Amino acid sequence: MNFPEELKYSKDHEWVRVEGDIAYVGITDYAQRELGDIVYVEVETEGEEVAQGETFGTIEAVKTVSDLFMPVSGEVLEVNPELEDAPEAVNEDPYGQAWIIKVSISDASELDGLMSADEYKNEIGA
Repeated sequence: MNFPEELKYSKDHEWVRVEGDIAYVGITDYAQRELGDIVYVEVETEGEEVAQGETFGTIEAVKTVSDLFMPVSGEVLEVNPELEDAPEAVNEDPYGQAWIIKVSISDASELDGLMSADEYKNEIGA
């Protein structure tokens, strides 16, 4: 499994890549493996402020549907348009082209509560 060092990780298996006051959010390699083949990603919170820990969307695999939880509070600026036609990209490139949302961070101090790659590995027993 892949755990990029430059990312932050949540207990809910989302990752965060920070670029200034913008964050890109997706699900981890571990999460996509646990879910299996991703068939649909639904996010209806674009343009909305979503608090840390709240649901910002769902991700559907062949056998299950899982909620997506906001790892850091902020406004959902954009939903990755590529996932509409190719949700399977989450299985193929969870940390790259398959980011799910772009967020304007409203409280950067919340990033301190997220895990490093090593902490996340320990969390999942990898």
